[in-house]
Amino acid sequence: MAGSRLELVFGGEPPEGRLLLLGAGADTDLFPFDAARTQVVQGFFPDHQALKARGFDVVTAASGSFDAAVVFLPRARAEARARIAEAASRLSPGAALWIDGQKTDGIDAVLKEMRGLAPVDGIESRGHGKIFRLTLPEPGWLPEDWAAQDHLAAPGMVTRPGVFSADGPDPASQALAAALPEKLPSRIVDLGAGWGWLSAQILTHPGVGTLHLVEADATALDCARRNVTDPRAQFHWADALDFRLPEPVNGVIMNPPFHDGRAADPRIGAGFIRAAAGLLTGAGRLWMVANRHLPYEQVLRDSFADVAELGGDARFKILTATGARRGGAAGRGQPKGHRR
Repeated sequence: MAGSRLELVFGGEPPEGRLLLLGAGADTDLFPFDAARTQVVQGFFPDHQALKARGFDVVTAASGSFDAAVVFLPRARAEARARIAEAASRLSPGAALWIDGQKTDGIDAVLKEMRGLAPVDGIESRGHGKIFRLTLPEPGWLPEDWAAQDHLAAPGMVTRPGVFSADGPDPASQALAAALPEKLPSRIVDLGAGWGWLSAQILTHPGVGTLHLVEADATALDCARRNVTDPRAQFHWADALDFRLPEPVNGVIMNPPFHDGRAADPRIGAGFIRAAAGLLTGAGRLWMVANRHLPYEQVLRDSFADVAELGGDARFKILTATGARRGGAAGRGQPKGHRR
C-alpha cells in the first residue's frame, strides 16, 4: 500500500524543508516524515482527526509555501488534477512533487499524462500501485483548468471536484425527497448532507424550524454552506456515525453511503441507522433511502420499534422507522469512518 511505497522512496530520510502532503489518510504510514515540518491536507473528518492525534499539522486547505510535496491520488480524475494543481501552486520551480496512487485509482494514466508536462523520474512500484517524482518547471506548465473550480450541479447550487454526486442530485436523494410527507417535524437532522441538495428540499416543507446538516467531507460541507442559505440551517463538520446534539431531535432524513472507497460495505449504512436512533426522541421518525439490495431491515428492527417501507422501485427503497431504542442497538458495531 502507500506506506510501503513511501518507504521505498524516502526510507528514514524525509525531504529537507517544509513538506506538504495532500490527501494522506488515517491508514497512511507517515513514519518517514517529521510532523514538526509537515502539513497534511485532509478534509474527511475521521481521517483528519486521526492524523491530528498523531501530532501532524492537519488542515482542510493548504497554507503557505513548501519545499516539496506528496499528492496521494484520489479516484476522481478532476479531484486528482485539482490536488496536483494545488501542490504545484505551493512549490517553486525545481522543487520535487511526488505522486502516489493505486492502479485502480488511475496512477498509470496520471504518470503518462505527467510525462507530457514535466520531467518525471524516481518511479517505484509496490502494492498494486506506483509512486513517482516530477521536477516542477517554470510556472504555466499545467493547464489552467486543472485547478479546482465550481460546477453548477443544480440551479443556484455548486459542487467541487471529488464531492459525492458532483454532477447533479443523486437519484436516490431525489427519490427520497419525492416520498417525504408534506409536513415535516420541527427539528431535523440531514445525516450525511453532502453538498446540500436534499437539505434544500427539506426546507421547502412546512413545519421545519431547525435543520442540522451533518457531513464528514469538508469540501462538500463548504458547498452546502453556499447552497443552503436559509437561516434555519445549521452546519456540522463531523462523522455521522458518532454525531450527537445536546437535545434529541424529532426527525432524521438520510441517504447513507454504502461504499468505503471502491468496496461496498453495508455496515456503513447500518452505522448511520444506529446513529439516527441515537439522535431521535422516542416519538421521532427516520426517513431513509437505500439501494434495493442492501440488507438494512434487520438493523432497523433492532434500532426501532416500528419499521415500514414507504415505496420505491427496482433500484431504491424508501424506509421509515419510529420508536428509537436509545442506548440499545444504537452505537454498537459501527465501522470507523465512512466514504461515499
